[in-house]
Amino acid sequence: MSSFLKLIALVAAAFVVGAQAESHTVTFQNSCGKGVPTLKANGVTLSTGGAYTSNGPLEAAIAYLDVGCGANGEGCTTIETTLVNPTSPGSGSSTDISLIPPHAFSVTSGFGYYNGCDGAGADCTNANCPTAFKVPTDTHVQVACQVDNVDLVITFCD
Repeated sequence: MSSFLKLIALVAAAFVVGAQAESHTVTFQNSCGKGVPTLKANGVTLSTGGAYTSNGPLEAAIAYLDVGCGANGEGCTTIETTLVNPTSPGSGSSTDISLIPPHAFSVTSGFGYYNGCDGAGADCTNANCPTAFKVPTDTHVQVACQVDNVDLVITFCD
């Protein structure tokens, strides 16, 4: 009977660990009628339009609508994101829009969190966009989310 109880405890522990596993989904909404939504991290293409789910943190990812951009979104508006469950106050997810050269305004772009921090996000509709990084010190434009397993929708031409 004790080995049976050990098995039940092991299965229960595995279920709890599995239920608490970190995951984040990035989805795209492209209303431009052109271009390819692209999501990359560390130079690797993770998605070209379909939803992407990370099994764990998604760190230092960039997204852009490829309308003739460079390999890492050069010449285009980029969305930069790190989606990670917070381990201490202020250590969770952060997303922003970047127009720091060599990036430049290409199409109306935006993002919003969902499944946590709903309503938090930003949009950029022109090259003078006040919600975008234009120089590396524009840190006030970052939008944080301190919720576990938050997801992100990235929009183009909305």
